[in-house]
Amino acid sequence: MTRVYVDMVADLFHFGHVAFLKQASAFGDYLLVGIMSDAEARVNKRVPIMTMEERAASVAGCRYVDEVIPDAPWTMTAAFMEQHDIDLVIHGDDYSDEQVSELYKIPITLGKFRTVPYTPTISTTEIIRRIKESG
Repeated sequence: MTRVYVDMVADLFHFGHVAFLKQASAFGDYLLVGIMSDAEARVNKRVPIMTMEERAASVAGCRYVDEVIPDAPWTMTAAFMEQHDIDLVIHGDDYSDEQVSELYKIPITLGKFRTVPYTPTISTTEIIRRIKESG
């Protein structure tokens, strides 16, 4: 059994997230999804609109997801990979090479890292923009 891992903030869970999870699930037999804490999201992206518990529950309801891991680390560690028996780590191709090298150094070194295409037509940032624009 191949255990595939992805991490995400998953704020305002949308079809781009679902497309990402579907692509990632095709790499193995079991999909684990790490959800970043509110604090990690705040420091590394922006203040999330939904709480981590709400985001985790939304992701858990996706048919491609087998397990959700709350409070996932922002930077992947060997200890985390070993603890969760992770065979492969997947991320969208929306990060720069520098970000990928920094955050996923361990799985890259182990040959256990892949990227999948990011859905260009939707994002949480775009949804927030639309909400603000609609008044």
